[in-house]
Amino acid sequence: MTDRNLAAMSIEQLRDYVKKHPQDQAAFQTYMDRLQNEPGIEITSMDQFEQLVVRQVNLAG
Repeated sequence: MTDRNLAAMSIEQLRDYVKKHPQDQAAFQTYMDRLQNEPGIEITSMDQFEQLVVRQVNLAG
């Protein structure tokens, strides 16, 4: 996956990609950067990140 492709993904597509490719550090960092830029979301720990991902997955599915 290239950075250009990561940049073109929606936040939902990027989240799904990170879930399916946990070894892809560039994708993970891009996802974290996007989440931090979302209004009202401030991620300060991995536990909080995991809780947000679980919550989003539950909302989507």
